[in-house]
Order: sequence, then structure tokens, then C-alpha cells
Amino acid sequence: MSSVRPRHRATPVRRLPLAGALRLNRPSDIWFKPALSVVVAVGVPNLTLLALGRLDLALYSMAGSLCALYAHNLPYAARGRALAWVVLGMLASVAVALVTASLASSAVLLVAVGALLAAAHKAVSDLTRIGPPGPVIFTFISSASLFAPQTLGQVPGHLALAAAAGAWAWLVGMAPGLVRPHGPERRATARALNAAAGYVDAYEPVSTSGGRGEAGHERARAAAAAAVHAAWQSLLATGARPEPRRALEGLVVRAEVALAAPADTDPARLRTWARDLRGTQPVPRVAPGRDADELLGVEVELAEAGPAAGKSGQRWWTGRLGPLLPLALRTALGCALAGYVSLALGVGRPYWALVTAASLYQANLTLTWSRGVQRVVGNLVGVLLFAAVAPLAHLGPAALVLCCLAFNFGAEALITRNYWLGSICVTPMALLITEFTGFQEPGGLITDRVVDTLVGAVVGFVAAVAVTNRRAGDRIEDALDTVERAREHAARLIAAERPGPGALEAARRRLAAALVELRATAEAAAGEWWQRALPQERVMLAEQAGHRTLAATVRRQGPHVLEDAEA
Repeated sequence: MSSVRPRHRATPVRRLPLAGALRLNRPSDIWFKPALSVVVAVGVPNLTLLALGRLDLALYSMAGSLCALYAHNLPYAARGRALAWVVLGMLASVAVALVTASLASSAVLLVAVGALLAAAHKAVSDLTRIGPPGPVIFTFISSASLFAPQTLGQVPGHLALAAAAGAWAWLVGMAPGLVRPHGPERRATARALNAAAGYVDAYEPVSTSGGRGEAGHERARAAAAAAVHAAWQSLLATGARPEPRRALEGLVVRAEVALAAPADTDPARLRTWARDLRGTQPVPRVAPGRDADELLGVEVELAEAGPAAGKSGQRWWTGRLGPLLPLALRTALGCALAGYVSLALGVGRPYWALVTAASLYQANLTLTWSRGVQRVVGNLVGVLLFAAVAPLAHLGPAALVLCCLAFNFGAEALITRNYWLGSICVTPMALLITEFTGFQEPGGLITDRVVDTLVGAVVGFVAAVAVTNRRAGDRIEDALDTVERAREHAARLIAAERPGPGALEAARRRLAAALVELRATAEAAAGEWWQRALPQERVMLAEQAGHRTLAATVRRQGPHVLEDAEA
């Protein structure tokens, strides 16, 4: 394998599409879980503060309560750890903001600290891949805390309130595990089975439909590989292997078999198994054979290899954190400039512009542009909704709290359809939160929000254009190298007379993970601008060779793995 990387000719600026930015998607299969969780997590502390006549402290309780939005796709053991870190991260962020607010009165300094916090939130969220809703909740709470009147003596009490609400949010997030302890793993397995069935459906017309069928085939295969990889990540997130999880492992193996032998797979059977996993009935059993022992060997080998598997010779800084630096710099610059422009315009709440800018930054410039369009549309419609609801919310503190809870539910219920749809509820909710300390004139709030939305979106996007991400192309080269190493290792094991226990499965899993990472890296780089031409042909060839090797690993394991493909 050559270590010399080819040079690529610079390409013109990439077009930023408008079509599709506002298109609605299918709702998430668990949209109601975060929606109900946030209502319970926010409602109990806020109603308690309402009863005590201290609704003015709701900002600090919401710092902990909103942590309930995270980690809903993780198995409960992993979710408990993730939620604990989310709560601790929120407390650390709020602590920095409150101490700064108590010691500094300069709005210029407060905006600078808010921008640095937003950049840190972006980097840490991307590094840990905590997932939706990502860094924006941290930035929203910390930025609002920066501009809340504060004394140093009040900080411990406010942090204690946030910690108590965070503990309640942790309990709310973990409570469903008492009823359906393997729910996240079941959902991940169902997604893998459905995606594999979709690949099988797309496989048949390839030979007769020409280029269009081939393109659909490749997309379906990439989606199925990603779903299967996500299912294994969910199943291997904890060390315990109770009987339901062993049965789920067998189903994911069937999804892998479908990727290796689509012509011999019945997609209807895969979808039937996926439907059975949606309910509470026992997990369907499929010919366990040698799979369970092999998978146990995988777990042992992966545990020994650690998270650095497939990254040999690559430093952690350059391998994980280094590629995030351009995105962190975009966030810091865009948030700071948006806040300063808002201050220059005389807007009383510059942190709204800061948060708007922070919410834009996605994996590449094209996605950032789309998010900007969605944010502006959602916020403008949202302020109209606030104007309609404000008279009802001003009937009293109880009406204000109930309206906020309704918008909390609506935001989480709608945001998976499209970000702009969720923003229609987020905007009035954020405006109503500012009134927890006292009712305000709606016209002024609406004007400030519209100005800050436009300032944050425009300035934030300009900063994204100014800070180019030239590392995106380098990441593709690194991902290609990783795929090639993983493919060669798997090929050697296929050719070996007797691979070690679990070795072939571990190699297959590493290769699958490398292929998923390559596809994600290529898609992220394709949306950047002003960089050298991407090695798209090399990516396509590497993916095709990698998936052929994956199929060969399944066949190498013998008939006992393939025997149920037509079951």
C-alpha cells in the first residue's frame, strides 16, 4: 500500500442548495420519548418553584432539567453514564458562566466568554458524539446565565438547584428501563433489519436499471452497513450478555448475512422480525449455532484492542480532536461577531444572536447553510406564534409555566421532522422563559428576537465561509488508509487455515466500522467549499472492495452462518 497521497486540483466554490432545506422528514420512531421526558423533567421543578413563589429561579433548574433530552438511543447502562457526564458538563458550563457574570459587568467580555464556551461545547459534543440535541442546549443555558444578574454568593445556591434538577433529569431518563430494559437495543436491531431489507429490495434491479439502479443500490448498502454497525455498537456498549441480548445478536447477524447474500435473503422475513421487536413480546429467536460464541470472542478482542483499534500510528490529537479545530474556530468567531453586532445595534439580549450563530454549525458548510435557512424560517414563524400565545401566557404564572411545557413537548415532537418545524416551538418557549422573572411587553421581545435571529444567521454563516475547513480532504485520505488496512487484515484472516477464536468476526467489525466512517467523512467533505477535488473514485472503489471483503468474511465462516438466509 503506497503512503504517497495524490495531489488534487483545486475546485471552484461549491453551490449552496435551497431545495430540500425545508422538506419534512419522517418522524423519529421514538419522538414521543424525549418529548415526554423533557415535560416531566422540566415540569416538576418548575411547578415546585411556582408553588414556592420563586419562578425567577427557573433558569437554573432548567439547566439540569434539559439534560433529559440526551442519550435516548443508548442502552440504559451506557445511558446512565452518558447522562451523568451530560449533567456534570452542564454544571461546569453554568459554573463558568455564573462566576463570570458575578465578576464582570462588561457586555463585551461576556460575549467573548460566551463565544469560547460555545466553541468548547461544539468541540466536546462532536468529540464524544453525544448526538441530538448536540451543543446548542449547553450554549443556550450558559449564554443566558452569563447575562443573568448575579453575585458571587448566589452561585453555590444556583448551582445546587441545577444539580438537583439534573439528578431528577437522570432519573427521568433512566425510568423507562424499569419497564423495557432492552428497548434501545431492540430499536437499534429493528433499524438494522429494516435497512438490510431495504438493501435487499434495491439489490435486484441493479442489473436492469443501469446507473440509477446502481446509485440506489450503493446508497442502500451504505445505509444498511451504517445501521448494522450502530446496532453492534448498541449491543456491545455493555459487558453483560443476558438471554434477550443474545437473541438480538442473532438478529443482527441475520442483517449482516443479508448484506453478504442479498439474493438469498427474504426481505419480508427481516421486516417481520423488525416489527416483532417494536412491541414488548419476547425477542424472536433465530438459529443461534456458533454465533453466540463467536460474538463473545469479538467482545473480548474489541475490549483488548480498545478505542484506538484501527488507528495505529495516529496520535489522539490529530486523529480525533485535530479535525474539530476548524469547526470550533468557526463557532468561536461566528458567535463572538454575532454578539458584538447585536450589541452595536443596541439589542438588549446579545446572547440570542450568539446562540443563533452557535446553532448553525454542522459538519460542513452546505449543512450549515441549510441549518441557517431552517433557523431563520422557524424563528420568524415562532415569533408570530409567541405573539398569538402571549395574552394567554400573561394570565398568570401558572399559565406561563403550562405554555412553556406545551412548547417543550411540541419542540421535541416536531424537530425530528425538520429543524425549522421544531424551532417554531423553541422560539416562543425561549421568549416565555425570559418572562419567568416578570411579564414584559411582547413587541419589544419580538423585535429583539427577529433582529438577533437575522444577525446571528448572517454573521454566523459569514464566519463559516471565512474559516475554511481544509482538513476535510485530509480526513478522507486517513479514512481511506484505515479502510485499506482493515480490508487487508480481514483478507489475510480469510485466507488463513484456522483464524483465532473471534478473530474473523473482530476483523469484520473493524472493517465495517471503517467503511461507515469513510462514508461519513466523504459526505462531510463533499459539503465543504474551496478545497482540492475529492478522490471520489478512490472512495467508491475502496467501498466496493471493502463490502466484497465483508461478504467474504461471512461466507468464510461457513454454512452455519448462511443457513438461515432464506428462513
